[in-house]
Amino acid sequence: MRGKNEHILYLDFDGVLHHSEVWYHPRVGPYFPSKVPNQYKLFQHLGLLEQLLEPYPKVSIVLSTTWSRRYGPYRAGKNLGHKLSPRVIGATFHSRMNPEEFDNKLRGVQVYEDVLRRKPAQWLALDDDTEGWPGEVRDRYIRTHLTDGISDSSVLSAIKERFKKYFGGG
Repeated sequence: MRGKNEHILYLDFDGVLHHSEVWYHPRVGPYFPSKVPNQYKLFQHLGLLEQLLEPYPKVSIVLSTTWSRRYGPYRAGKNLGHKLSPRVIGATFHSRMNPEEFDNKLRGVQVYEDVLRRKPAQWLALDDDTEGWPGEVRDRYIRTHLTDGISDSSVLSAIKERFKKYFGGG
């Protein structure tokens, strides 16, 4: 399993890189329902994440998004563009896992179990899902804004502070 002794960012998509309300249709793919204002676009905060990670070139990405279950980690990771997709080293779900068992776990538990398997040197998680994060690792979880994701000013401030704390320099 890749990531041992590395710096890892666990990354959700919905509510992080764009509005949290994303639906899926087999013929259309992912889309926003009509109740989501037109100002929101899929992956609209990707450029911001690229900027935030630029000072930290050794940080790898593990996908903790449901997109990786639907598309697989590398196909889902292609949504991160040419700058960040090469950093994707896997996902919290992998093919040797029981899908039902995995889906019944809270997001924080899914991520933390991956941390225990992968054994990164440092890690942080960006996610809008507040459920299941063990108390001892709450400082490694940054809750993003449901509609504004990482662009929310308080979220952005927390990301910069914790990237510096856990990934060094920058």
